[in-house]
Amino acid sequence: MTFFHFLTTFRKRKPSVLCIIMLSASVPNDTAFHPSTFILLGIPGMQDQHVWVAIPFCSMYILALVGNSTILYIIMTDRALHEPMYLFLCLLSITDLILCSTTLPKMLTIFWFRSHIISYHGCLTQMFFVHAVFSTESAVLLAMAFDRYVAVCHPLHYTSILNAMVIGKISLACVVRGLIFVFPFVILIERLPFCGHHIIPHTYCEHMGIAKLACASIKPNTIYGLTVALSVTGMDLVLIATSYGLILRAVLCLPSKDAQFRAFSTCGAHICVILVFYIPAFFSFFVHRFGHQVPPRVHIILANLYLLVPPVLNPLVYGINTKQIRLRIVSFFMWRR
Repeated sequence: MTFFHFLTTFRKRKPSVLCIIMLSASVPNDTAFHPSTFILLGIPGMQDQHVWVAIPFCSMYILALVGNSTILYIIMTDRALHEPMYLFLCLLSITDLILCSTTLPKMLTIFWFRSHIISYHGCLTQMFFVHAVFSTESAVLLAMAFDRYVAVCHPLHYTSILNAMVIGKISLACVVRGLIFVFPFVILIERLPFCGHHIIPHTYCEHMGIAKLACASIKPNTIYGLTVALSVTGMDLVLIATSYGLILRAVLCLPSKDAQFRAFSTCGAHICVILVFYIPAFFSFFVHRFGHQVPPRVHIILANLYLLVPPVLNPLVYGINTKQIRLRIVSFFMWRR
């Protein structure tokens, strides 16, 4: 009777779900401690819509590649743009390209070619780059906020405060900080036994998504992840908010209403992009720990948006919205004609 009930239930499953089950059964499991591979499920409950869901994701990925590559090319080929603000924008474009390219190609192969399998070490590598590059981009946004603060509030000392050596040290610190704080994630995952569990209900590998498969206590993972999120990324957000608060206070003292309007519109666009970057990220982070009532599909979609939407918007808000870069882009295409 139990076997009959199993067959009846099995036949009622959707074809895509059946494929996942058959795939899971065919995947070798070398050791009970660490599986040789993981299976990335995609967006739970939307497997039949994966082909269509991939279209907007692919379109946004192409926009991110084109936009950030254009910004990099314009700044690198024009020596007049080799100033602190534009050099930080270059670093932001590089992190954006890496951030979306770390997850989107594999995600599209899952959606379009049902290539759900990823090796254990490949999964850990993807996890490391996702979190390290996210932490780096957070630091770059903080550096850009500091750059704007110095430019607006201390314009006479701008070039002396942000000289080439300082910019190099800040850029290096942004990258090193991301690597140092994220590397323990790999160690914390390596210590966990998985007891044959290898199906990840996600489109990419991330720390808590992998840790939840373990058949041992993940309390150290939770505590360290929470500490990093609040003390590192959370502190970045607080300092960014403080910088823009000081900038807005200085702007309000400007005598020209037109100058105030331009400053408010620029700062408003920057703040919107920053919120798009941080809000989905913190939502995804806290859902893993406290939001057990949130539908998985909502969680996974938002977890993808915070890796994809900022790389699409950043070239528009920080780049094309800047007069000097906009003029270079227009002149470049006019020259090509």
